[in-house]
Amino acid sequence: MTGPALVPIAPPAPVTFDWLRAIVLAGVASPYSKRNYSRAFDELGKFLDSIEEPLSRASLVAYRAKLLERNLSASTINVQLSAIRQLAAEARRNGILDSETAASITDFPNVRQQGTQTGNWLSRDQAKELLAVPDQEKLIGKRDHALLALLLGCGLRRQELAVLQFEDIVEREGRAVIVDLVGTGRRVRTVAVPFWVKQSIDRWTAAADIQDGPLLRPVSKSGKPGKVALGDWSVWSVVERCAKEIGIANFGTHDLRRTCAKLCRKSGGDLEQIKFLLGHSSIQTTERYLGSEQEIAVAVNDTWSF
Repeated sequence: MTGPALVPIAPPAPVTFDWLRAIVLAGVASPYSKRNYSRAFDELGKFLDSIEEPLSRASLVAYRAKLLERNLSASTINVQLSAIRQLAAEARRNGILDSETAASITDFPNVRQQGTQTGNWLSRDQAKELLAVPDQEKLIGKRDHALLALLLGCGLRRQELAVLQFEDIVEREGRAVIVDLVGTGRRVRTVAVPFWVKQSIDRWTAAADIQDGPLLRPVSKSGKPGKVALGDWSVWSVVERCAKEIGIANFGTHDLRRTCAKLCRKSGGDLEQIKFLLGHSSIQTTERYLGSEQEIAVAVNDTWSF
């Protein structure tokens, strides 16, 4: 069996688009971002072929207009623009684009986000209803319950959950924690595991006889656990299916991460501690993530009077 193709260190002559693409993708650490960048390059290539124009600021303006026509979110479009800016910078370094053209692309602005996008999340009652969906009489139900519990109770990203190992959950200061979890931007954090989440994990690992290796694994139709990790798209599929069972469409793994943050905040959780839990780089990121909610029952202007 042959291994993955290696990215050449020295550029070929002439430098090809595929080589530039490979160089840019090699510098992207997150598998999720790498997949998004790769998709961006595919779509850009098809668009440039369709208009028979090279990459320039003018063709990028036309491409952004095409993306806006598809009603894509600002964040989705901006990920594509970020990938294209990096591609242009690499093209300049290798003499494919002149400095002026490259600069006109690398300083191309993002699409402005209108308002604060807070996304979807569940109420406490909805979260309990979601956790009740998996049939814990079956092995796959025990696994799915543990999967949902980890996302909901620990605020993990699906990629973080997919690579989680049995050995990553240890005891510190009298409680279960996930140690040295590497998140976005290679930030390392420790995540406390609530008691009810640990109970769910223990039910799954005991039933599946998992004592090391990947924590979450596929379960065969005959009800036997596999040896490999479940995979991040399978994690997403479980969440989507269970959400549909309680009547919620278009609900994904990141919405459970947001739910965790919202429920922590509503229960009086300190904003800085929520930042540590989620692995955000700053309090401002966490504030934008949580959004703002207007309190009507106890309104801010009820706190004083003449």
